[in-house]
Amino acid sequence: MEKPEPLTELNVASTDKYVMKKLPEVTLAFWIMKIAATTLGETAGDLFAQTLKVGYFLTTIALFLIFVVTLVIQLRSKRYNPFFYWTVILSTSTAGTTMSDFMNRDASADYLSNGATSLGWGPQGLGWGYPAGATILTSILIAIFIVWKFTGLTFSIRDITTFRGEALFWSAILVSNTLGTSMGDFLSDSSGLGYAGGALLVAGLLSVLLALMRVPVVPNVLLFWIAFVLTRPLGATAGDFLTKPLAKGGLDLGTAGSSAVLLAILIGLMGFAHMQERKKTVPQNELLPQKS
Repeated sequence: MEKPEPLTELNVASTDKYVMKKLPEVTLAFWIMKIAATTLGETAGDLFAQTLKVGYFLTTIALFLIFVVTLVIQLRSKRYNPFFYWTVILSTSTAGTTMSDFMNRDASADYLSNGATSLGWGPQGLGWGYPAGATILTSILIAIFIVWKFTGLTFSIRDITTFRGEALFWSAILVSNTLGTSMGDFLSDSSGLGYAGGALLVAGLLSVLLALMRVPVVPNVLLFWIAFVLTRPLGATAGDFLTKPLAKGGLDLGTAGSSAVLLAILIGLMGFAHMQERKKTVPQNELLPQKS
């Protein structure tokens, strides 16, 4: 009778890596879900802060606490779960939307419509403006990557299998989504491109990144993180295009209706990703050598 394969150190390492895999593979479906989640983050953040008039201050606090809860669930999970992962992505997008708005906006007529003089309880915003806000957030993101580099841990999403690596990953995600919101709002509101023009510009930049993937000297990890930041302003401009009035160049679908449709799409995509993940799942006892 043929002897089973011995459980070598290499086998154990590959088994542990399989069990500890917490983040998804980067595929076309990944980017579709990322754009859907970030667009929903924009419309949902505006729904609470502006439409329901909770304000940027209280909405930011509430959404940041939701982010912490979803992150704890993700970090405590033993393996990749699409619902856990994409819920954290969504929570970083919604929190990032209002965090950016609170940093960049204030109670001036540029940001409050219909003659309103306030928006919810607490400070209306810091009023730093989009360029200053983007500069601050870019500096924070660079600092996270510097710390990440000095830890010696990988930047590649598919190879992140440790708690510390995942904590750094999610820190970068939260800041990058907040930065992407500032960039998207600047393109939509201040650049003169409008919502559709801003979205087309970002889509063009993403196409350039796609072409650079075929250039051997350009690291794919670098392209991934640039694309991850850029898909946020794409979602922000797309969300504004869906919700803003026709007079401002939007489709005037409203934050509530747009958020409901986008949420249904995202839940459907998460369900599909969950079924695909179950098909790939191999029980751990099947990975170990069996007794003859």
